[in-house]
Order: sequence, then C-alpha cells, then structure tokens
Amino acid sequence: MKKILHIIASPKGENSFSIRLGNAIIDKLRAADPGSTVQVHDLTKHPFPHLEEATLAAFYTPAAEQTAATRAALQHSDDAIAELMAADVIVIGTPLWNFGIPSVLKAWIDHIARAGITFNYSETGAEGLVKGKTVYVAMASGGVYSSGPYQVYDYVPTYLKGVLGFMGMTDLHVFRAEGLAYPGQAEAALQRGINAIAL
Repeated sequence: MKKILHIIASPKGENSFSIRLGNAIIDKLRAADPGSTVQVHDLTKHPFPHLEEATLAAFYTPAAEQTAATRAALQHSDDAIAELMAADVIVIGTPLWNFGIPSVLKAWIDHIARAGITFNYSETGAEGLVKGKTVYVAMASGGVYSSGPYQVYDYVPTYLKGVLGFMGMTDLHVFRAEGLAYPGQAEAALQRGINAIAL
C-alpha cells in the first residue's frame, strides 16, 4: 500500500488539464496498488504564504533556541514537510504559465526546501534528505515545449527536476498534455499525455 500526495497548482478545477492528467496518473497508481491512499492538497484553495522575514529567520534558528514565535513562523513549512515525508509517491499537477510554474507551487517549494531538514550541506557539498520517493509531474501547456522551436522555453521540467532532485527526490517522471491551445486539439493532447503514462 502506497501513500500518494497529490499537489494541485491549477485554479481551474474540473476544467484543468493538469488536474485531469494528474488524476489519470493516480488512477494508474491505484490500479497497480489498489490499497493505496490519496491525500489531495490543492494549493489554489489552501495556499502556503510567500516567505517572510520571520519565516526565513526561523529557518536558521537552531532547534534549541526556538521560541513560541519562531515555532509559529515555521508552522506552514513544518506542515508542508510533514505531508511530503508521509508520502511514498508525490503527483504534482501544474500548468506551464509564462514558461514557469504558478506562484502557489513556488511557495510550496520554498516551504519544503529547508537546510538541515530536506537537504544538508557538508564539506563535500549538498545532500538531499528526502529519499525513497517517486515523483510524477502532470504538466499542461498551451504550446508544445518538449521538442521543436519552443523547447528552449521548457523550464518547468528542468526546474522541478533540479530543485526536487536537490532535496533527494531524483526519481522524477514528467508526463505532458501539450499543445492544448491549438484549435480543436485539447482533448487529443490530453489523451496523448494519458497514453504516455508509464509507471
């Protein structure tokens, strides 16, 4: 039995192609392991705040020196990391917006990326501490970025592989529904993305 965490970054609800593609990934995961459980965290409905001075200061306050105020400042980050650590599989559904990820997803990443908790620095360099997880990214885009003239703008997979891999989540797979803005192509593009899902 696997614990699946579904992170949603699109505000479009049932009209979102990244959510639909993410749900298709989860359907296949549950078909392969019927006992699996799914926890959904919709960042558009329950967002994490952007980092503030108090939170950043608390990140670098040693545990022995924490106060009620610093613990309060860390609460959002602690909650996000607890959700992450409890999961065996993370499914991230995200649209590509202006060649990047939505700010709600960036805020979530900023809360889970914590030195000494999800990664560490040593004399030999950085080490990711979030290990043994599998990450599936369900990415939706109006254009085609996996190949062709717009591939130079394919920043979302590169960024997510980099930042999550830095934290130790190196088993990461990207599935795409792309070309959604091309007239009459949206449903076919989604189906191609679903057909490409390999677990």
